[in-house]
Amino acid sequence: MSLRFLVMEGSPAPARERYREALGRTPAQHYGDVLVQVAGGGSFDIVCPADPGGKLPEGAILADYDGVAITGSPLHIWKREPESIRQIELAREVFRSGVPFFGSCWGLQVAAVAAGGHVQKNPRGREFGYARRIAPTADGARHALLAGRPALFDAPCSHLDEVTALPADSTLLASNAVSRVQAAEIRYQGGTFWGVQYHPEYVHSVLAYILDQRAGDLVAEGFFVDKAQSSAYSADLVALDAEPRRDICWRLGLNADVVDPIQRRTEIANFVAWCKAEASQSDAA
Repeated sequence: MSLRFLVMEGSPAPARERYREALGRTPAQHYGDVLVQVAGGGSFDIVCPADPGGKLPEGAILADYDGVAITGSPLHIWKREPESIRQIELAREVFRSGVPFFGSCWGLQVAAVAAGGHVQKNPRGREFGYARRIAPTADGARHALLAGRPALFDAPCSHLDEVTALPADSTLLASNAVSRVQAAEIRYQGGTFWGVQYHPEYVHSVLAYILDQRAGDLVAEGFFVDKAQSSAYSADLVALDAEPRRDICWRLGLNADVVDPIQRRTEIANFVAWCKAEASQSDAA
């Protein structure tokens, strides 16, 4: 079965172009490539609702897609900027379409606010690099989004904000010591969203890029003692994409849940399985 995905680009144009110049693809292109790879084939379109006039490809409607995913973003949804409001409005349309809906980090925050939840700056500070000791709730342990995840796991992450209140018709699926809402299902106006606060789609070099962009802040916040230490950490991350070296994994405290790409992308694989199941039901009907 060949799936067709729509990827909502969360970043405004200047941020996504910096990303593309550094890594060769925009965040949405990277996300779409991961979805198609995990699905074993298919295609994806991109919509950029942060941009004025950002619309679906000409002639396309949401019902044409087997799944919709939202990327991360450097925006802060609590600022209520036009770039954010446009994404919230499109997220509501996706909910109403009933198409399987998924998002990482910013994506979870957009879907939560679209459905009536709240997002604020995390009073415990930034969570960066790897979200540690994420624990599925009792509901999460039974939920298809987290199928295959153990009782505790780590995942790539980078966020300063968090969902402080889930919408009324939601289920909390996972938490850790930094963010209570690490994974959730949100139901709104006939649609369902699965989201995570972390980034199962990331490779390690994406974290290295973000680290390099925010090195000054990360030093000021105590993640590193100086720029040299942050640069060394960044170099380790880049090296991990070439080879899962034992010395780096030991130094950074990384296990297979983030080093092995199949385990790291567990939630994306589960989302793709949901999309396939829904598409099969639609074909049978």
